[in-house]
Formats: sequence, C-alpha cells, structure tokens
Amino acid sequence: MRIAGAAKLVVVVAIFLLTFYVISQVFEIKMDANLGHIFARSALDAAARSTKPPRYKCGISKACPEKHFAFKMASGAANVVGPKICVEDNVLMSGVKNNVGRGINVALVNGKTGETLDTKFFDMWGGDVAPFIEFLKSIPDGTIVFMGTYDDGATKLNEEARKLIADLGSTSITNLGFRDNWVFCGGKGIKTKSPFEQHIKNNKDTNKYEGWPEVVEMEGCIPQKQD
Repeated sequence: MRIAGAAKLVVVVAIFLLTFYVISQVFEIKMDANLGHIFARSALDAAARSTKPPRYKCGISKACPEKHFAFKMASGAANVVGPKICVEDNVLMSGVKNNVGRGINVALVNGKTGETLDTKFFDMWGGDVAPFIEFLKSIPDGTIVFMGTYDDGATKLNEEARKLIADLGSTSITNLGFRDNWVFCGGKGIKTKSPFEQHIKNNKDTNKYEGWPEVVEMEGCIPQKQD
C-alpha cells in the first residue's frame, strides 16, 4: 500500500511539474511576441517621426536664414474667402480674424523688429481712394508693407495711388485691373523693385471662378532692416 501511495505521489508531482513547464513555455512565447510587437511598433513610430517633414514658420517650404522674416500670403478667393497674411508665424490678417474686406488689404510690419504696426483694408470698388492715399503717405521709412486684393482692388485706384504703391517696390500695380488677384510685399524707402509680387489677370476664358481668377499665393524671407 505504501508503494502504491508513493507511486501516485510521484505521478501527481510529475503531472504538476509538466503542467507548470507547459504553462511557463506558453507564457514566455506570448511575452516574447508582445515584446516583439512593442519593439516593432516603437521602431515604426521612431521611423515615422524621423521622416515627418519639419514645419517652418507660417508653413513656408523651407526655413529662412538668420536675420530674415518668414512670410506667407494669399489673395482673396472671388468675393467669398478673404485674403490671408502671415509673418513670423503670426496671422496678421484673415477671414478668421475678421479684419479683411473688399478692396486692398494692407499690413504694416516694423522692418527691424518684425512687430505688427497696423492692418487696414480699403474698398476700391465702392469706397473713396483719398483715405488710402493718405494712409500710403503716412507709412514711415523702414516699414515692410504687405498688400493683397479681395473681390476688386482696382476700380477706384488713380494714378497717385498707383505711383505711391510703385514707390514701395511694385511693378504690377500699373497694370492692376478690375477683379485681378494680386499680392505684394515691399517697403517704404526701398531702393529697388521688390522680388515679392504675384499678379493674375481677370480673364473670362481662364478664370477659375465665375468672374474671378484663381487665388494667388506667395511666400518668402524678407531681410531684416539693418541700421
């Protein structure tokens, strides 16, 4: 009887040890699989982070050099979506900010510090050009000037207003016509013509929208004014 009892005990112990061994092997396999999944996911996440393109100020395509101001701007879309002006990652004018309007939208920025000095829009369809002319004359030297059209920015423009804008560095202002889309960046006291200007004519055969051309966009880096 003692021998039979001992044999049963041995069998029970053996079964217990075998069961424990099988469970431990399965558990280790699952742990290895989970750890492998975690490490693989971490590697994929790290790869995704390393391949994600960097974001530059105002969403421009490349970083600006030192002592330059980054900017991006767009004209209005027909008479529905207003223009947008962004400088150094700060949106100065947009429909969301509710500070744009029909005509020519203007933002003034200090050429040394990048500080926003003023934002205004002037209705060149139903308004008066005289306040616009006075505004242009009052801009201090060394100011960076951003302009973008919305709906119509040309009907009320006269030769004096066009000359004042040309003095800021514009070359297209003399040809700006009814419902043309135009964006421009120049400066008060500039000695040369500005390289920052885009102009699309209103043409019924090529217009993207009925009665208006497509939106015109522009980005760039403006050198900081030095003493």
